[in-house]
Amino acid sequence: MQVHVTAMAKTETTDIDIRLALHAQRLRRVKAHPDTLVIDELGLAHAKCRIDIAVINGCIHGYEIKSAKDTLNRLNSQIDICRQTLQKLTIVAAPKHVSGIMTRAPEWCGIIAAEQGPRGGISFSVLRNAVTNHEVDPVMMAHLLWRDEVIDLLIQIGYAPRELRQPRKHLYEMLCKAMTIREITAAIRTFMAQRQSWRDRPVHA
Repeated sequence: MQVHVTAMAKTETTDIDIRLALHAQRLRRVKAHPDTLVIDELGLAHAKCRIDIAVINGCIHGYEIKSAKDTLNRLNSQIDICRQTLQKLTIVAAPKHVSGIMTRAPEWCGIIAAEQGPRGGISFSVLRNAVTNHEVDPVMMAHLLWRDEVIDLLIQIGYAPRELRQPRKHLYEMLCKAMTIREITAAIRTFMAQRQSWRDRPVHA
């Protein structure tokens, strides 16, 4: 009886099931690249939401997981924030969620079905590849940088420290006028790679 219950429990995927399989199967090659950063649970728009996995190299590509035990209740609001902050988005979902995601996700959003086999293994089927999101807001994307990091960049560009005693919002706007999206993406990857124990530090104001 105990074996039967355990086998039944494995028929519904969890976030951790899909996450581990995604790292091992789909992301193994990109993680091996020295210029690529892969981060779990990355906060977007100053922690208004979190993307399950972020891959940062030439662009910022988020992977959002919807396991069989999840719901799609927050999907619309998550997509809205991702639309503003990520250059690519792929939703990795249990088969039961696929039709609902297809009707809600924009065309640039990738969709991968994650199905658990009878022995517990996860297999992935690409239903739609992610393409570049042309609606990204550079200012919102720049929010992935901390205030002191933005100030460092602006000083490098040539701003005097006295010009940078402004609200955070203005600093992000100044940065986006001075740098391209490609340059901001490279700066995000560089600063995140340099951060030490940054997940334990308070959110920067």
